[in-house]
This record gives sequence, structure tokens and C-alpha cells, in this order.
Amino acid sequence: MRWFARREPADVWDEPVGGPIGDIEAADRIRNICQAARTIAEAAGASAPASTRERYERAARTAMEIAMKISDDLMRDDAVRRIVDLCMKAEDLKTAQILSRAIQAGWIREAVLRDYPTLSQ
Repeated sequence: MRWFARREPADVWDEPVGGPIGDIEAADRIRNICQAARTIAEAAGASAPASTRERYERAARTAMEIAMKISDDLMRDDAVRRIVDLCMKAEDLKTAQILSRAIQAGWIREAVLRDYPTLSQ
């Protein structure tokens, strides 16, 4: 009786992209992914189940892939900052440090380091 079985809703980051998207649409998609994955990232600590950690990693990976395609520097830096926030919620310091170094705009990088001083090490 699969007719009445409830399906789990698909995650935002698993939805296929219809075609090429512009910078604004890409930044909006990253923002939506990071907002949707925030609660998952908070639960994806060291003692979290593997499925929760895997969902966080899929969300972060998808957001990073989209961010690499953004051509506008400031939009890309803002998107990367949102991904850094997501990584810090999940206590993924290694990925957050790497991403914070990729931010080119000085004032965004300073804001990230002000919010997360552990990334400057």
C-alpha cells in the first residue's frame, strides 16, 4: 500500500536546476539553501547521526558549486559568507577557514573574522 505512504519532502538543495541561471538567481538559491539547512547544520555536530551530517554536507556542497558559477565578485563574496555561516553552525571549521580565505572583499572578510574570530588562526 504505497499509495498512502507519506513521502519525505525533497530538500531545496536536491532540486534540479532547469537551465543556466544568472548571478541574482544563483545568490537567491544559495540564500534559500543556507536558510533551509540552518537547523540541519545546528544538529550536525560531532555526535549527530551520519544521515544528518550527510544532509548538511550535500547542502554545503551544492551551495559551493553554485557559488563558483557566480561572476560578480561582491555577490559571490556574499554567497560565500552565507556558506561560511552555515559551516560554522555545523562546527565545520576546516571548510569555513578555506571559504573565508576565498572572500576577496576586505569588508566582508573583516565582518566574517569579527563574527568568527576562530577563523583567523
